[in-house]
Amino acid sequence: MAGGVQVERRSIDPIPESERHGSPRSLFTLWFAGNMQITSAVTGALTVLVGLHPLWALVAIAVGNAVGGVPMALHAAQGPKLGIPQMIQSRAQFGVYGAVLPLVLVVLMYLGYFASGNVLGGQALSAITNLPVDLSIVLYAALSATIAIVGYQLIHRFGWLASTVSVVMFVYLTFRLVTTQDLGPVLANAELDVPAFLLALSLTASWQLTFGPYVADTSRYLPSNTSVRATFWWTYGGTVLGASWAMSFGALAYAVAGKAFKGHEVAYVVGLGGEALVLPLLLAISLGKLTINVLNIYGGYMTVATTMSAFTRKVGLSPATRIGYIALVGVLGGVIAVLGRGDFLSNFVLFLHFLLYFLTPWSAINLVDFYLLRKEKYDLEAMYDPDGAYGRWCAPALIAYFIGIAVQTPFSNVDGVVTGPLVEYMGGADIAWIIGLLAPGVLYWAAMRKRIREALPAA
Repeated sequence: MAGGVQVERRSIDPIPESERHGSPRSLFTLWFAGNMQITSAVTGALTVLVGLHPLWALVAIAVGNAVGGVPMALHAAQGPKLGIPQMIQSRAQFGVYGAVLPLVLVVLMYLGYFASGNVLGGQALSAITNLPVDLSIVLYAALSATIAIVGYQLIHRFGWLASTVSVVMFVYLTFRLVTTQDLGPVLANAELDVPAFLLALSLTASWQLTFGPYVADTSRYLPSNTSVRATFWWTYGGTVLGASWAMSFGALAYAVAGKAFKGHEVAYVVGLGGEALVLPLLLAISLGKLTINVLNIYGGYMTVATTMSAFTRKVGLSPATRIGYIALVGVLGGVIAVLGRGDFLSNFVLFLHFLLYFLTPWSAINLVDFYLLRKEKYDLEAMYDPDGAYGRWCAPALIAYFIGIAVQTPFSNVDGVVTGPLVEYMGGADIAWIIGLLAPGVLYWAAMRKRIREALPAA
């Protein structure tokens, strides 16, 4: 019906021009809402938890999001040009079978983020309904899956609503935090701890970088003549502004509250609003968290489907199969949330680090291929054919990817898990993600530029 929301028919298949619609402005509200939520605040708290002075934590949040948002928004601009999910496009770099490796890692990313969203959203839902937390987590996961089943149109419309609610909530909570807490002593005597600053920078940059595998999924219905620049800036503005605001709030909240915030994130945030606003704030937190939760399950099902279709050679999915994939991701994410909610904050630190080391090399290779080598020119049919132009495996891409992971190891510093041999000489700083962005991109460009240049005229 005109103006109504219809259940999405498309899955991992290309979006025909006749079904393209919308404006890149919608990406601002979607990604602003996706970042203005409780998990962003928790990530901001991590910048203080690692030992950084709160004032420098605010600087690290601003810089990390500004830097990490660049590749994230560059990935978004790929959606309108190709009209396919982000990870399908990876087959042009790694081969139809070779792309399965980063796909598996991205599936783990989706499950981790979806599970973490269920933990925090479930806490809010439990406080609203007085239901047990574990049951609330399951219900929250089911609601996220339902919205994902309806699909693209509802996700964007829901993003607009959640964005409005999030602005109102965070304006109020920020005002309450600033006016009810004495921030002067917290921000005074700001000494810079360079290793802690770089670690905080990596945490905030990783927040943006891990959107890369699915940001194009939310822009692929835009008309193909949509400006790359417009898609980039509307996405970049929404994601950087939303994340920086929410993370700064979380950093300051943790700085003044400490243990009262850690492990009780939802309760502390609600407490700032006063007793009369407990229910409205819980509803706002639950609604705001739902946006990114839906994006995680939506991207997760397409990534699982992309992985399986490499071997089945199917271009699209039947409605029943599509719902089945969404249900699978929903069930797994709900189970992980229930089992792993005990030490949420510490587990989330390790999770962000893990993702950063494995996804930055993929991001570098993908962006170099799209913008510098193939210059937006792809054979869409070959994306789905192991015997097509992109082949089954691309050894140079896989080698560059593995080297990109390996060269990060000496510079990696994940307390209690991995400490690289060069970390000591860096004063304990973690700069692995910077190496992971630069090295594989350069290696892939050097190995593939001649091969791609010779293939493009024939394409």
